[in-house]
Amino acid sequence: MPQLTLVVGTKNYSSWSLRPYLALAQTGQPFQEVVIQLGEPDTTGKILQHSPSGRVPLLKHGDLSIWDSLAICEYLAETFPEARLWPQDKTARAVARSVTSEMHSSFAALRQHMSMNIRSRKPGQGRAPGVAEDIARITAIWNDCRARFGQGGPFLFGHFTIADAFYAPVVTRFVTYDVALDAVCAAYRDAVLALPAFQKWAEAAKHEKPVARYE
Repeated sequence: MPQLTLVVGTKNYSSWSLRPYLALAQTGQPFQEVVIQLGEPDTTGKILQHSPSGRVPLLKHGDLSIWDSLAICEYLAETFPEARLWPQDKTARAVARSVTSEMHSSFAALRQHMSMNIRSRKPGQGRAPGVAEDIARITAIWNDCRARFGQGGPFLFGHFTIADAFYAPVVTRFVTYDVALDAVCAAYRDAVLALPAFQKWAEAAKHEKPVARYE
């Protein structure tokens, strides 16, 4: 098996990097990490040594490079089907892809005003126009997926899938900004936070150098 290497940004801030990290960890495959400090004068140059897009994350699998977090997760699902990164049921899989793609392309207000900062606590902040609507849509997705497909496990589709990897950064935002959640969403939040792979990522984030522009 060719070597797997995941190139990521600073773990405390890089929501795009967290997603494929969790998916890759779910496969159980050994992999190496390259962590590039964000916000430094040489950050772009260092990323370009790995990624043609000039952005992280990027997955290297032997001679193959895959950039973009969703493309990486799709590749992992195809390469390691035993990890069940998508639901096996066709209907559930279609919904999982829909909510994942919505997370990939939407929620601009939440992204802008409640940026990921795992080790920080900012209760009451980030409540800019549009954020409440984004939160309402996300929690509606969580409730719907848990009710329709969540039997057999604590995640959106029961067992852990790419959809959970994509909503994990939102979970951290809801903790950082102290977003009140209903019982179903709170239980889902806690399930994501309890993932060993997430805990490992969050522990590393605690010890990283702060970047003023992201704080």
